Amino acid sequence: FLYGEFPKNFSWSVATSAYQIEGGWRADGKGLSIWDQFSHTPLKISNDDTGDVACDSYHKIEEDVEMLKSLKVSHYRFSISWSRVLPDGTTRYINEMGLSYYERLIDALLAANIMPQVTLYHWDLPQALQNLGGWENDTIVQRFKEYAELLFQRLGHKVKFWITLNEPYNTAYFGYGVGTAAPGISVRPGRAPYVVGHNLIKAHAEVWHLYNETYRAKQGGLISITINSDWAEPRNPHNQEDVDAARRYLQFFLDWFAHPIFKNGDYNEVMKTRIRERSLAQGLSQSRLPEFTESEKQRIKGTYDYFGLNHYTTVLTYNVNYPAGVLSYDSDRGVASVTDRSWLNSGSFWLKVTPFGFRKLLRWIKNEYNNPPIYVTENGISERGALGFNDTWRTHYYRSYINEALKAVVLDGVDLRGYTAWTLMDNFEWAVGFDERFGLYHVNFTDPTLPRRPKASARFYSQIINCNGFPDP
Repeated sequence: FLYGEFPKNFSWSVATSAYQIEGGWRADGKGLSIWDQFSHTPLKISNDDTGDVACDSYHKIEEDVEMLKSLKVSHYRFSISWSRVLPDGTTRYINEMGLSYYERLIDALLAANIMPQVTLYHWDLPQALQNLGGWENDTIVQRFKEYAELLFQRLGHKVKFWITLNEPYNTAYFGYGVGTAAPGISVRPGRAPYVVGHNLIKAHAEVWHLYNETYRAKQGGLISITINSDWAEPRNPHNQEDVDAARRYLQFFLDWFAHPIFKNGDYNEVMKTRIRERSLAQGLSQSRLPEFTESEKQRIKGTYDYFGLNHYTTVLTYNVNYPAGVLSYDSDRGVASVTDRSWLNSGSFWLKVTPFGFRKLLRWIKNEYNNPPIYVTENGISERGALGFNDTWRTHYYRSYINEALKAVVLDGVDLRGYTAWTLMDNFEWAVGFDERFGLYHVNFTDPTLPRRPKASARFYSQIINCNGFPDP
């Protein structure tokens, strides 16, 4: 354990996303999103839960801001619902009532001296755009740019921290590869995720340039993307195949999106080579991974102001050779992962408590992408069942993970600028509905007033914020 403090002006934040907390799914002219559609499809979500009401944050700005004030955060990361502002996804009709909600939220945050960190896209695509092919249709790049421009025009004088896309990997892989997230497409697992990833990268780059060229001079904010990744360790560190698999796991996960944006405007060679070779072996005339043109590469390269990172856990990896005929992202990657049975569990099957991986990943990003400024934009742990308010495991998780982040700063020279806990309060946790709870605040979903109450971890996190780390006692 390392005693010490984070740099001065370090930003402490907590995060939510629109569909997970807002509710008000048909309120005041909001259009349908792919998550409205997906959660109303039988058997897609645990217990057939939906985000129709969720935490009802659409009607509870005051309560939400009170929680933030008592946490003492300097920043609050939330997302804007595209279909609340533009019901059909296009600027043909602007829903002023929807925009007004975000204006009031931002004003309440600024009045409390809390800086808004605004995510443009946290998975809730307008259903009207999905009906035209969603992220598989490259016209989405222009639609996303028009949506972003509206927000820069209306909110940019008050918002100084923008995130274009949250976790493009999850949109591409879970939304269009295995189909366990909206829009729930799984029919082209060897093609669709790559097409979607391609359009996500281009959409991000266009919005970054729009801000950089038109709004940065007068608004003076930061804009970048948030990429999620586990850390990967070889299952057997003495086996070269496992060592290679760990690296490949990161190259197909974090680096899929980071390499074009933070390096050279193009995918990494390992992805390009493996997908091309498997495609040709399958009798195709070209790779299933789309190619960027030279001008697109120039346009994508360097479209960042910081590296946004979401991180939760670590896996142990080993090599797997899939049959040549299998067309999928997983068979292209050729990696399987397991976890160590000594690692502590959480309320989510995929999330094991592995603090050491956090520091290693931060150091890897520093070395791999030329030491960019990093903001951790999500990190946290879930529980299942009625476990009360004394969430010692969450306190332990935050203490150990934030301490590993401190080691990355102090011992490894990582340029970490901010840390964000996931999440402010228990909410709609996507396909598992309300079964898994990540909140610092407990929400009683059986009470129609949805009261929020702090768990022990909320007090603990506010202590860390107050001390800016772990000063030596």
